[in-house]
Amino acid sequence: MTERPLSTIHVARNLVDSIVERIAALIENGSLKSNSRLNSIREAAREYGVSKNTVAEAYDRLVGLGYLRARQGSGYFVIGSRRSVDAVRTPHRVEAVSIVSLLREQLAQDYAVRVGDGRLPYSWMEGSELGTHLRSPKSLRGAELSDGYGSPMGFLPLRERLGVMLSERSITASPSQILLTNGANHALDLLIRHLLVPGDTVLVDTPGYYPLFGKLTLSNVTIVGVRRLENGPDPEDFAAKVAAFRPKIFFTQSLAHNPTGGSTNLAIAYKILKIAEDADLHVVEDDPFADILPPSAPRLAALDQLDRVIYVGSFSKTLSANLRVGYVTAKSEIIAALCDMKMLTIVSSSEYGERLVYNLMVNGQYVRHLRRLRKRTDTARSKALSDLESIGARLLTQPTGGYYLWVELPGNIGEETLLQRASERGIFLAPGSVFAASGSDVPAAMRVNIAHASNPQFLDFMLEQLKSSR
Repeated sequence: MTERPLSTIHVARNLVDSIVERIAALIENGSLKSNSRLNSIREAAREYGVSKNTVAEAYDRLVGLGYLRARQGSGYFVIGSRRSVDAVRTPHRVEAVSIVSLLREQLAQDYAVRVGDGRLPYSWMEGSELGTHLRSPKSLRGAELSDGYGSPMGFLPLRERLGVMLSERSITASPSQILLTNGANHALDLLIRHLLVPGDTVLVDTPGYYPLFGKLTLSNVTIVGVRRLENGPDPEDFAAKVAAFRPKIFFTQSLAHNPTGGSTNLAIAYKILKIAEDADLHVVEDDPFADILPPSAPRLAALDQLDRVIYVGSFSKTLSANLRVGYVTAKSEIIAALCDMKMLTIVSSSEYGERLVYNLMVNGQYVRHLRRLRKRTDTARSKALSDLESIGARLLTQPTGGYYLWVELPGNIGEETLLQRASERGIFLAPGSVFAASGSDVPAAMRVNIAHASNPQFLDFMLEQLKSSR
């Protein structure tokens, strides 16, 4: 290889990362062919003007990434482009990976203005006063950790405390009906593994929760979207899809829906449950914002009392996504089967995290944190609505809580064009097409995070696009 010395390119970047990226790029574009031998560590160190240790680490990373293989005594050889791996993957796996492209962008943190992010800023959550407690050993004081994995059901005192919280939402559940999980996504994964087999059909909200779509696609399950109205799933569309496809499960988010921000009203909730009962299908209700929403809000699980509704909750949206503590509540026999599945797949969840959450609750810190969080999100939502109205942006759904607004895209501007323009300005958007179930149409809209909606750069950008579209 005869590239320029590394010092002339990206001086401020980490040397190892730069070497890794450059060699990976040469492999991907075909400049380095499969089975070709790389320069020795000594030769590459001289070529790049770095130490042999730096080159050795870069080569080891490329081995770990699947670009190279090391042959003892012979050196490092190119395996080939990682893009070629997709060609041998089954179609449903490729589709599942493509579905989570938005999640990849959120985790990468490459944008300065994160309007499309699904989470609140770090300073509102882990970086708040609560974060000081989360990072302190005192958060685990008063509870000696066991020397084993802990109960596969999860830390009993936390499950008992959750039973009290659920009763405040008019959901009756004993500790044996509550399984602690590594967040809501883990709970959904367990349900998919236990209740579904390849070829089954399920119904989902559309627009809806795209990581769920990815999990279902990965499991080779057929997804059919149920049109989401401002006040919940469309009962007529739901009934028609139930009759036509005979699904096994309906996955829905009743309150502060992601991505629209709307909530299911009582009348629609009753209709959905009646149709589900007549068709004998399970309903999985995801309620990630429960702790900052009114306990009296109409939840399917409260109306059904866990007869056919399976209720999923989490602390990721209200406490910290890093803790990975969630739960699933259902009939005892379903929970027992899910617990077996949990043991088979991950053995047990983290008792450290579960005890930490429990201590935050019983010490009163979680309540105080929620009080501040509600006030902050209400203020941000009010300002976001005012600011968006001032530039002429139109909401398709009136928000009822949570963190999201469903904002209509400027007319006559294609989604891809808008995304490209925003990206060039360092603005991360979450387009409506990402939230559409396969084969479903959604309005020309985007999900807007209330914490970032009033960012001047975003508002100026949107104002320009709205003016140019008129």
